[in-house]
Amino acid sequence: MSGAAQRLDGMSVCVVAGSGGVGKTTTSAALALGLAAAGQRVAVVTIDPARRLAESLGLEQLGNDPRQVDPALLASHGVQMRGELWAMMLDPKATFDDLIARLSPDARTREDVLGNRIYQQLSSAVAGSQEFTAVAKLYDLHHDGGFDVLVLDTPPSRNALDFLDAPDRLTDFFEGRALKVLLVPTGIAARIMSRGTAVVFSILKRLTGVDLMDDIAVFFRALSGLMDGFKERAAAVKALLADPATTFLIVTSPEREPVAEAIFFHGKLREAGMAFGGLIVNRVNVADETGDPEAVRAQLRGAGLADEVAAKVAQSVADQRRLAGRDAGSIERLRAALDEPDPIVVARLDGDVQDIAGLLALRDALM
Repeated sequence: MSGAAQRLDGMSVCVVAGSGGVGKTTTSAALALGLAAAGQRVAVVTIDPARRLAESLGLEQLGNDPRQVDPALLASHGVQMRGELWAMMLDPKATFDDLIARLSPDARTREDVLGNRIYQQLSSAVAGSQEFTAVAKLYDLHHDGGFDVLVLDTPPSRNALDFLDAPDRLTDFFEGRALKVLLVPTGIAARIMSRGTAVVFSILKRLTGVDLMDDIAVFFRALSGLMDGFKERAAAVKALLADPATTFLIVTSPEREPVAEAIFFHGKLREAGMAFGGLIVNRVNVADETGDPEAVRAQLRGAGLADEVAAKVAQSVADQRRLAGRDAGSIERLRAALDEPDPIVVARLDGDVQDIAGLLALRDALM
């Protein structure tokens, strides 16, 4: 069975996708740890606000810029770090602001947009969806060229479809008729400067001290200067996702709903022409190798164990074999549906992955 190291050989971007609760965040961190230990400079990017990534890497907190994981901390766990491991947690609002700053043609435009009250409200709403800001940050990190590999932990798979569509949706927005109507003088000017509207804004200004009319005018004037930059960035982001050096790994568990999500997302990946790098089936129950439950019961009784205790142990063996059989069936279903004859199967670990020791166990299973 080939591991993740072979799947990621030569890749510069790895997008980890799947339904919620299957271990995407810890899988992303374990993959990044494995690649970094092998000699590459790797950054893992998460959008998980639960701080699981920071805690598992021994970091108090993560911000919107990558932080290096202390090599000495990893060395204390027996990890010979030949490369570098960095981590960050996406701040959608800060990323969107940074995108405006990068695309603004001059300092005045940048200040007009970032300081505009309408932009501040709209950017919080748009950035809150996370999808476009995630790929925008991914593009910036890739374009800046500071890392050999970027590993991105995505939202649950239904939201990850928005992630795939984000560049096209942004382009559609800027090319849409509604926005063009607002930006042409006869559109926004006609609406704002109408006598009735002007009276309303005048009253609001006297009551609140806020010149809303001026805010709207400044916002749309500045936005018109950013349209070409936004469209170019959206095209560049889309090209990065479709690049041969970008791959998607789908993570699932053997349960019914995550399996269905994995099959669904794989189909959408194929429709979008994105590269499917492989399937990771996490938290798989494996059959107990102690033998037939009744034989185990008889053996324990023969060793002098009370029949009640022997029966409970035998029942545990039977339950484990049943779960293992169910999981094996799920894996076969995934193999057939995804045309993936060799998925990466990770046996259920003892306890949740919450620290570096847990990440190392997961890394060994993956790599």
